[in-house]
Amino acid sequence: MEARAIAKYVRISPLKVGYICDEIRGKQVDEALALLKFTPKKGARILEKVLTSAVANAENNFNLDRDQLYIKDAYANDGPTMKRFHPKAKGMAYPILKRSSHIGVIVEEKQD
Repeated sequence: MEARAIAKYVRISPLKVGYICDEIRGKQVDEALALLKFTPKKGARILEKVLTSAVANAENNFNLDRDQLYIKDAYANDGPTMKRFHPKAKGMAYPILKRSSHIGVIVEEKQD
């Protein structure tokens, strides 16, 4: 049985969060939370909240054992991009892309 949590429309680039997702994928839940706690990135704080929510969903909704949980998948997909323009010389405009992400975590109970 698997439990999931998704944070949508988070104002951070999916590329930045994707690197942190790669670090925690496949790890035990407590090990991943310890890793995220000491990672000095904005994406780590957001991913920590999503992981905590996924663990709470697993415990409360599916009665899974927290000690047996591991991260089956962690991902950061593209959300909508806000397009803005910065004025440049001679009447030109320079595009600014403000990216957003949909961050998800799936936890599953390890089968012994």
